[in-house]
Amino acid sequence: MSLTIRDNLKRLLAPRHVAFVGGRSMARALKRCADGGYAGQMWLVNPQHDELEGVPCVRQISDLPCGPDAVFIATNRELTLACVRELAAKGAGGAICYASGFAETGAEGQALQQQLLEAAGDMALLGPNCYGLLDYLHSCALWPVAHGGKAVERGVAVLTQSGNFAYNLSMSDRSLPVAYMASVGNQAQLGVAELMDVLLDEPRVTAIGLHLEGLKNVPAFARAAHKALEQGIPVIVLKTGVSQIGAELALSHTSSLSGSDALYDALFARLGVIRVSGPVSFVETLKAAACGRLPSGNSLIALACSGGDAGLIADYAERNELRLPKLDAEQTAELAQVLPSYANLVNPLDFTTAIWGDGEALNRMLDSALRTEADAAMLVLDYPAQFTGERKECDLLLELYCQALVRHGKTGFVTSAFPELLPAHARERLHAQGVAALQGVEDGLAAWGRIAGYQANRQALLALGESALVPLCPQPLAGTGWLLNEWDSKQALRAFGLPVPNGVRSTVAQALEDAQRLGYPLVLKALSAELPHKTEAGAVALNLKDAVALTAALGNMANSIGAYAPGVAFDQVLLEPMASAPLAELIVGIKRENDFCLALVIGAGGVLVELLKDSRSLLLPTTEGAIRNALLSLRSTALLQGFRGRAPADLEALVAAIRAVADYACENAGQLLELDVNPLLVGAQGTTAVDALIRIGHA
Repeated sequence: MSLTIRDNLKRLLAPRHVAFVGGRSMARALKRCADGGYAGQMWLVNPQHDELEGVPCVRQISDLPCGPDAVFIATNRELTLACVRELAAKGAGGAICYASGFAETGAEGQALQQQLLEAAGDMALLGPNCYGLLDYLHSCALWPVAHGGKAVERGVAVLTQSGNFAYNLSMSDRSLPVAYMASVGNQAQLGVAELMDVLLDEPRVTAIGLHLEGLKNVPAFARAAHKALEQGIPVIVLKTGVSQIGAELALSHTSSLSGSDALYDALFARLGVIRVSGPVSFVETLKAAACGRLPSGNSLIALACSGGDAGLIADYAERNELRLPKLDAEQTAELAQVLPSYANLVNPLDFTTAIWGDGEALNRMLDSALRTEADAAMLVLDYPAQFTGERKECDLLLELYCQALVRHGKTGFVTSAFPELLPAHARERLHAQGVAALQGVEDGLAAWGRIAGYQANRQALLALGESALVPLCPQPLAGTGWLLNEWDSKQALRAFGLPVPNGVRSTVAQALEDAQRLGYPLVLKALSAELPHKTEAGAVALNLKDAVALTAALGNMANSIGAYAPGVAFDQVLLEPMASAPLAELIVGIKRENDFCLALVIGAGGVLVELLKDSRSLLLPTTEGAIRNALLSLRSTALLQGFRGRAPADLEALVAAIRAVADYACENAGQLLELDVNPLLVGAQGTTAVDALIRIGHA
């Protein structure tokens, strides 16, 4: 039975034998792999030498005794193509293509990359244009240069589109336990999503970190991230390409599609993906999750031996939505017996340096403090310099704290006020015992707050059901398409359940007669697909109370449109009853991002659209629960909730109206270019769309 790409990826991620194809740099890479502890069979393939750097060479891929599970190819792009074809024929598991010059360089490179993909067949292919794979679970370094990691029993998987980021991360003095580090490059075949999916089948992977410029396959990423959410494996992402220049750099670097940052935020929010702002927060948040023992909630019992540190804890805990529950009377009584009279018996607890180095007193303090309902514990501990000879007291406290966490069944972490004052030996000791070693109290509490927030958010997201829905990513549409006039737009949406005014499509000649049947006061609008911005054209007249007012409005409108758009005929009109004053006006629209997603945008509408810039985006399809949450998260949500004694909005009717717009968009995703309902009038009884615009494109 032939193996699938997924089967072969599993071989690549747990290789029994590996090969390196290339010259002296690959001989050195093979030796580094052996020095790192890899125990499987290894071969160096080079057609010109019998040995390099003391490593014997196999002349041809066809001479290998079997198809290796994993191969690192460090040749030029043309030879890479030939090697991939030979390896696939040999039955290799997976190949890593180091060479650049493929899709990131333009049309010629794109064509070559397509040939590479075809040559690979069902063999797993990482790259091209990538640094490779560091597998610290199996001590296998498929990597062209030195790296700073080491073997682990469990840890995080880091996937990045920058080889240099991976290199620097491996060299960083942060003691992040890394199980896998992969540079994904152009993602010709294996992308972030495919790697995530298989890595989530490895129980020793405790969290996934992504350094992204863009995603190649949003639906596949969504499926993998939902799988992570179901399994309780946090996904932490550092996304670049936020600025216009950053987005252009992403496209030229790995041919990735940046998409709009707001839509990435919407994607991450629906999937519970934790977004961070920089490399330090990325690493520290991963460390907070690396042991696999996540906090069950956001409350902390916090310990420090300094009032200054306690003050920092209090401030940063509040900033990161971490609760510090009060000590109970029994705890304070016990602590009063062991701590000096000047100790402040609160949470965070400054246990002072009076008991420093006293193992019995420290244990009594720890047992009293950790006998709490708080979800987790933290300790701030700054090591002095080695030359002081005073580190042994810190080591003692560290060991007693770890033992106390086990006695009390607590998850916990240790941090330092200054990042560099939690030395490597202390970090390694903590991680070996499943305790996160976070560097810097500000970054540490921020990281813990993100992980605690993830835990609280996870069940709510799963219950909402939106994360299980695969986002719609329709094919791009060319050109500007054509615009439906307001009547046709409203009728199309009305068929899906959107409430619209009970209006009449009429003509200038018929308007007075139709208005008499409809009744006054009413609204008059010119009906033309060539006037999408009717207000600017003077093509709207409000609150017309009688036939005289309507006659005057028709004349004024003819003059205004003639001046604004001389070539547009003014013959069709729309008459609608004048709506009563609403509680709020919203805009509901559909944003189509080519090669990314279709999104529902909900925001403050009417004249406030540009002024407030208060909106939320939801990828489609979505759920009514997600629509409700988006509405309640708007800054202007107070207008919907009985602001200043006014009646609250009919939220159920509002959600249903927005759902109708979403349903229309999903049904017409293949051809919908643009959709705006603005304003959507929100009342205490019901919701009405008083204007709508739909633009349809050509597939």
